Amino acid sequence: MRIPELSHRRMCAIAAAVLVIGATIWPARAQFRTQLVVGVTDNINSYNPIADSAAFMASVWCQVYGCLITYDYEAAAYKGMLVERWEVADPTTWIFHLRRDLKSHDGHPLTAEDVVFSIDRMKNDKQSAKRAQVAPIKCVKAIDQNTVRMTTNGPTADLLEYLTDHVLVMQKRLLETYGDREADRNHPYGFGPYKLKELAIGNRVVLVKNPEWKDFRPGTPDTVIYRLMREPEQRVTALLNGEIQIAQFVPPHLASRIEGSARHRIVTSGSIEMMFLAMSPKREPWNKKELRQAVAYAIDREAIIKTVLQGQGRVLHGPLSRGQYAYDANLEPKYSYDPEKARALVKQAGFPSGVDVELFTPVGRYINDKQVSEAMVAMLRAVGIRAALKTPEWPTLWTDVQKGRVPFYYMGRGLMISGGPAISQYFETDESPRIGYSNPAVDDLLRKSRATFDQAEYIKAINRALSLILDDAPAHFLWQHNILYGVSNDIKFTPQPDHRVFGTSVQMNSK
Repeated sequence: MRIPELSHRRMCAIAAAVLVIGATIWPARAQFRTQLVVGVTDNINSYNPIADSAAFMASVWCQVYGCLITYDYEAAAYKGMLVERWEVADPTTWIFHLRRDLKSHDGHPLTAEDVVFSIDRMKNDKQSAKRAQVAPIKCVKAIDQNTVRMTTNGPTADLLEYLTDHVLVMQKRLLETYGDREADRNHPYGFGPYKLKELAIGNRVVLVKNPEWKDFRPGTPDTVIYRLMREPEQRVTALLNGEIQIAQFVPPHLASRIEGSARHRIVTSGSIEMMFLAMSPKREPWNKKELRQAVAYAIDREAIIKTVLQGQGRVLHGPLSRGQYAYDANLEPKYSYDPEKARALVKQAGFPSGVDVELFTPVGRYINDKQVSEAMVAMLRAVGIRAALKTPEWPTLWTDVQKGRVPFYYMGRGLMISGGPAISQYFETDESPRIGYSNPAVDDLLRKSRATFDQAEYIKAINRALSLILDDAPAHFLWQHNILYGVSNDIKFTPQPDHRVFGTSVQMNSK
């Protein structure tokens, strides 16, 4: 299934446990000429490579361990990272042929048994946040040392999207020899383009180039350092002071500071991340459909984009937008800003005097997230939904959302190439507790979409499911950001719509 090209291309005081893999492991010959430092906003919270599904750490582990499959946005096609090719043997059987030119950071060949072991760990590790990505896989078997057969639970036309950038390959022998904890902390020898040199929880990650990797371009940085910088002012100041070369997620009101520097520039990318409000039908008062629909009519998305986001976003009328596979501009129902209708629906839901709720939001995780949520709180209160804003630390909020503990929250869901896996993750019964929505008709349509390899049938099924979801309103789809990056003029960097900054995507001037 080909995906059309998108139109446009994320210091903490809790630096507790620090993993340093130093000169005793990496040779002294590694004297690095070029160093890239990136200011990021996402979590650095685990040594376990499969314990987080968020974009940033997933990209770090993909560079270290290597991913089976990635997505090339310029070519609008899936491509292998650790596999050289694949074929669909029948609707439930996929064959993957591994690259034979790769060795691990400690000199061992990539094997099919490593792939089988890694997928099994993703399914069964108690800390795994990757179960959704391998849920369609019934079993995986090594045909020979370089060939893997995956059998799915049923026809799964969008299997590659499930696998993309998430299925890491760990060495079976290391985890069996040392155990998960010891192997993750002190023997993180993967097959990817970079080695893990240092991981400081809540602070930074340091990667160093794997000299055996075959696919580096000229100017690829020898060292990549990701520094956790939640505050936008901190990232922008660090960029202008020369402490970092890339500042992720620059809010629009700070862009002029970077544009005024002769040594820096603003680079803009579109996004395939949907921002949304989630409302759990399992929890009161969100078990009232009319109240969920009232939220959708109460939010003036255009006004928030124009003011709080300073025009850097586009309204969503569903989870997908133009440039994403299966997008339908005529999808119904559509919600427009209508406070009078919202007030009426609040009363129809059984709250003639209004209702008190709590809205949870990240702070510093997304562009102007707190300010956006403050604007939405005012709009909700104007229609009788008296929302109290809650701002827990991002690691706490993210953990609670994953466990289904948060009834009403503002968040984003990225890596939506076609949207199928993401839609299933949030809206298919028992796929994830993040929202707790269940509709048998939606389940049937999502299963049907996965089962067809026919493009027209897939689009028809997925959009019928989306229409039912829009009517039920367990989530209100808000916008996609235009993502601003502050970039040093010393590097060449084209950001991707999945927000991931890989060392291999940057070219630097040698010093």
